[in-house]
Amino acid sequence: MKLAAISYDSEEILKFFSERHKVDYPLLGDPDSKTIAAFGVLNPEATGMQKGFARPGYFFIDTKGIIREKFFEAKYRERLTGNSIIAKLFPELGQEVTQTVEAPHLQLALEQSDATGVPGTRVTLVADVRLPADVHVYAPGVQGYKPIRLVLDAMPEMQFPPAIYPESKTLFLPVINERVPVFEGAFRISQDVKVSTSAEFWGSLGKDGKLFTIAGKLDYQACDKAVCYQPVSLPVKWQLQILPLDRTRAPAEIRHK
Repeated sequence: MKLAAISYDSEEILKFFSERHKVDYPLLGDPDSKTIAAFGVLNPEATGMQKGFARPGYFFIDTKGIIREKFFEAKYRERLTGNSIIAKLFPELGQEVTQTVEAPHLQLALEQSDATGVPGTRVTLVADVRLPADVHVYAPGVQGYKPIRLVLDAMPEMQFPPAIYPESKTLFLPVINERVPVFEGAFRISQDVKVSTSAEFWGSLGKDGKLFTIAGKLDYQACDKAVCYQPVSLPVKWQLQILPLDRTRAPAEIRHK
């Protein structure tokens, strides 16, 4: 269940906010920020009308009420989307397949947690790789071999933290008496994308937003028990619609005095 705590002291403001944004989960009024402080998420940087607000983030609470995971960003203007959180906790549920690619020695599905975002959004892109039963690729960190790598083209509107690779397997190569880290079968490479929060970027979006193409490549070299095939550099791309922030305030008669 989703639940949001907001330090508004007016039921009218909560009602205006939830109706405008079509919020279909409970909102808790927290006029003195007591609940926010109890959870340790009070934002000390917030001033003015935002004083007393929580630092945006997510708690994953199990059915026994125990907090299992926390997701918070260092900068309060940046935040993961709900779909991105689901993608991290339950990868099979949180992605939308945008493209399927048949490539030499593997199948590739390109997925993303969200099709739209706003300045400060952090979405997750995924390269879902499937290899034939007798084929492997080398994992990052391998010595003397070409590892698989997801590399995105730099964009001024986006930041790309390092891609996240799954845990590799150790493969023994008896011919040369060597053990190497590899990926086999099906695995996923995740890549978070941070959308810029600069004022210049906000101003460039207009009222309808803009569609951005995030492009790059998947480099890999597939091998089977007998042959290491030629390296491949496979073009990949995702599209993300960035919308302007909705900064509409509540009507003057119900604002904080």
